[in-house]
Amino acid sequence: MNTPPAPAFARRPIHELPDELISQIAAGEVVERPASVVRELVDNALDAGATQVTVRLLAGGVRLIAVEDDGCGIAEQELTLALRRHATSKIASLDELESVATMGFRGEALAAIASVSELSLLSRTATASAACLLDARSGELRPAARAVGTTVQVKELFFSTPARRKFLKSDATELAHCVQALRRHALARPDVGFALWHEGRLAQQWRATCAPGQEPGDDALARRMADVLGEDFITESLTVHHQAGPLVITGRAGLPSSARSRADQQYSYVNGRYVRDKVLQHAARAAYEDVLHGQRQPIWVLYLRIDPARVDVNVHPTKIEVRFRDSREVHQATLHALQQVLAAPRAQALAGAPASIPTENFKPNRPQTLAWQAQAALKLEESSGHKVSDLQALWGKPAPAMPDSPAQAPAEALPPAQPVVGAGVPAPEAAGAGDTAAWPLGRALAQIHGVYILAENTRGLVIVDMHAAHERIVYERLKAQIDAARRIASQPLLIPATFAATPLEVATAETQGETLAMLGLEITAFSARTLAVRAVPTTLVQGDAVELARKVLAELAQYEASSVVERARNEILATMACHGAVRANRLLSLPEMNALLRQMETTERSDQCNHGRPTWRQLSMKELDALFLRGR
Repeated sequence: MNTPPAPAFARRPIHELPDELISQIAAGEVVERPASVVRELVDNALDAGATQVTVRLLAGGVRLIAVEDDGCGIAEQELTLALRRHATSKIASLDELESVATMGFRGEALAAIASVSELSLLSRTATASAACLLDARSGELRPAARAVGTTVQVKELFFSTPARRKFLKSDATELAHCVQALRRHALARPDVGFALWHEGRLAQQWRATCAPGQEPGDDALARRMADVLGEDFITESLTVHHQAGPLVITGRAGLPSSARSRADQQYSYVNGRYVRDKVLQHAARAAYEDVLHGQRQPIWVLYLRIDPARVDVNVHPTKIEVRFRDSREVHQATLHALQQVLAAPRAQALAGAPASIPTENFKPNRPQTLAWQAQAALKLEESSGHKVSDLQALWGKPAPAMPDSPAQAPAEALPPAQPVVGAGVPAPEAAGAGDTAAWPLGRALAQIHGVYILAENTRGLVIVDMHAAHERIVYERLKAQIDAARRIASQPLLIPATFAATPLEVATAETQGETLAMLGLEITAFSARTLAVRAVPTTLVQGDAVELARKVLAELAQYEASSVVERARNEILATMACHGAVRANRLLSLPEMNALLRQMETTERSDQCNHGRPTWRQLSMKELDALFLRGR
């Protein structure tokens, strides 16, 4: 007689989980390491109106985390309720949830932390005669001594879940994460003082830079950034202030020359909350990609103010991710804010900086007839590029019309590099000696090995890579001519390029038709699972239409904005500019060198070439004196 096979598994009945296990599961989402506890407790302190927050740690926060604040405190009758799951004073209705303005709102952090540690809560309100101390493990409530405010002590983190404790790193590593968590809060709230003690020693302290509750200005933010990130961050960054409708973006963006090998100084805030948002990250990277060299990472601290009803913060248990109602609006606002700041040539800042030599005493050397200038009569062979002896290649005359296909334009058809920003640049030979002090990059003195230009300004010596500088000037001119059309010209394909598409790609093509048209693309549904590319940008007609379409659709689906077309177009223009720029080992006359310097002073992004390398360097008189030990 055959017996039935045994079931592969025994079915278990459905039942409710005990509250302690539920809290421990929630702790797995909220409490990853000691830094997670610091973040949650400091959030509560700031929501309580604290003006001073002190964090004390032992063993990197594993043995002890104590967060003290001088906020409003918790009433005695609410202490036990504060440790229950989903108990909070931050919200009371769906309307308040959809427009959260506080750091915390979920009401599960204290309960989750208490389930995996030994937690005690000490608090006093302004109307109470004494403080009350609550032990979360025993539930005992007794009077204690404390000023108005709250102290939360968390001992022996993960003692009840030994497996979680094994995943923690060394004390030094956990301490570094705790410092980073507090640093993120400090950058967002310059009106609050922060202090961190470890093993009884003061590890970090940041004093308030403006009055409590006051809207911090640029000066207060800059002082807090200097305290937290160092003075170098301020000297190597630019102020950002941009408004696009209801969006306001402020902060500081690092110069391309200050980029780092790691993305460890990129701080983005939405309504005072530190976030890691893919839309903001993508917009910032897109703004920097035209001026960065290789895989360098830019630095920034950006604050986005937006109507709380237009952003959903109830996305992630740790509240570090958000979802915008209009991601494209936020992306474009961030992109334009950074592009405007990075576009201004750094040479313009030299005009307002204190000079190493007083302006009234600055009398540049006007070279008389220099022996090496006679080399211009040698008529050396010139293989390619602009004829630089003709000043039209550098400034002054209008450019010819762009060809239909820039990718096929010969080098000699490249337009001359006129200033993209500003006008009225005087011809070098027409300027008097008194005008020279107003030139940020100064007056040209000589050329070294046909590669570098030496110039003298009020601060000292300027060294210019002439090929890199002229390459950027030509590149920006080409971009300006195409951008003037405000819409990328497209060319229909004789035979549409079809490809098998995913449901997301089909949906994106249907909903983003207007955006695709602005990018010079026409993508339509050929069938339920096939898309057809019917038109592509004119400058990219020789490329792979299907690959271009896939990349654009992927970015549109993820960020509701795409820079793929612009990036591909700019690569072509950069190649054209590189071939059209003045070559190394070309001898330039002094008027030509001066014309190039004037163009650099008015051309956007002229501090870096198309590949992100610097185009010029300034050596001050102090630095030159140090080279020769003068004054020692």
